[in-house]
Amino acid sequence: MRTAGSLIAVALTLAACTQTPEQRVAAQQADAVAAEKLGKALAGLTPDKPSSSCMPRFPTSQVQAYGPTIVYTVSRNLKYRTDTAGGCERVGRGDILVTQSPIGQLCQGDIATTIDQTSRTFSGSCSFGPFTRYSKSGS
Repeated sequence: MRTAGSLIAVALTLAACTQTPEQRVAAQQADAVAAEKLGKALAGLTPDKPSSSCMPRFPTSQVQAYGPTIVYTVSRNLKYRTDTAGGCERVGRGDILVTQSPIGQLCQGDIATTIDQTSRTFSGSCSFGPFTRYSKSGS
């Protein structure tokens, strides 16, 4: 039998996990902005048909987050996209993405962490989904 105290605790927990209508609208707007920016970042590039479970490491690449999606830019004509379950969105605001891979490539299931550039403190983590290569046709 549940006590009144445990029912109140459950109710408070559920209330803390639900979004207000304003928060839902703000989240939907942020998702729409991220999707638009992602579309622009990949414009003119064609995705390879099969998604790869890994991405080779490149000496230099730029990393950007568009909501839960991370894009590695190798060059103007070559990018890799991975969708995460979320947690690394702060890369889009300038946080540092830290990855470790024992095999020299980033792979589906690898876990990345994010570090705040100013305070150098942990700010999030995520796991990578499959990697999709985007390139200019003929590249």
